[in-house]
Amino acid sequence: MDSTALVAVENLSRYYQKNCAIDQLSFSLQAGEVLGFLGPNGAGKSTTMQVITGNLAPSEGRVIINGFDIIESPRQAKQHIGYLPEHPPIYREATVDEYLKYCAKLRRVEHGSIANAMEESKSHCGLNEVGHRLIANLSKGYQQRVGIAQAIIHNPAVVILDEPTVGLDPIQIREIRSLIKTLGAERSVILSTHILSEVQASCDRVLIIREGKLIYSASIETLKNYRNKHSITAAFNNPPPIEQLEAIGLIEQVESIDNNRFRLSFNSDSPAESLVQVSVEKKWGLFELVPDHASLEDLFIELTQDENAGVDSAEAEG
Repeated sequence: MDSTALVAVENLSRYYQKNCAIDQLSFSLQAGEVLGFLGPNGAGKSTTMQVITGNLAPSEGRVIINGFDIIESPRQAKQHIGYLPEHPPIYREATVDEYLKYCAKLRRVEHGSIANAMEESKSHCGLNEVGHRLIANLSKGYQQRVGIAQAIIHNPAVVILDEPTVGLDPIQIREIRSLIKTLGAERSVILSTHILSEVQASCDRVLIIREGKLIYSASIETLKNYRNKHSITAAFNNPPPIEQLEAIGLIEQVESIDNNRFRLSFNSDSPAESLVQVSVEKKWGLFELVPDHASLEDLFIELTQDENAGVDSAEAEG
């Protein structure tokens, strides 16, 4: 287990009777890192978040939060965690200030520091102007901000957000994304979601789980380079037969995209230079040559729909 990690999850499993919701899950979260935790609905994301935060006990394995075992030292471990569940635990009949003051007391913020903690969390979440308003009268986006404010009221080292933008409109989603980035600049964040754009917009690293198992772990930068190393798209005014493209050195596979465009796959060195040379010689009229960029959606679909998919996390990190 990584002794430098703020959150270390080791061989974590959780069963509901005979149903295995989490299966031997291991990963870590470093200081200052925003980690995207992805998976299709039913993959075990929310169960994992509940175990990490101490709301569910693991069937096997352990979770260490900033050096404290969540089972053996729950009070100490939970002081380092802020948690926004998928359904925020807000009291609609309370004002924002009343609710945050209550949360500060629950989190054992010292009495003399409560007012300052409230002001800081409201400032971070853009709630300075609505402290006196009933939560029930706020928009869904502002209610979500209140949920995040309660998660950081005690200034935790780790903030865990479970589906923070569900049900929000596009403007509210953009605002919450900006807030997540702000949180990530000061704390470590785990963002659990099935919305792929959220991860690409906000995270440094991504984990993908399927049926409770970790199937992919890599940095966003590694993801951006994923298909750059494997394929390019070429377009021709006078497109050649596929067989002639396949005959060019370094090209492993040719896929027709439309009448003029082809995706050329390769294993190591790019065939671009050879392709340009042959195109000139044979007058194919090459007018476009673009490295392919994998989207997270491409990879997500590939991994979660392929029964044989699975990337060793150590290999992916490298």
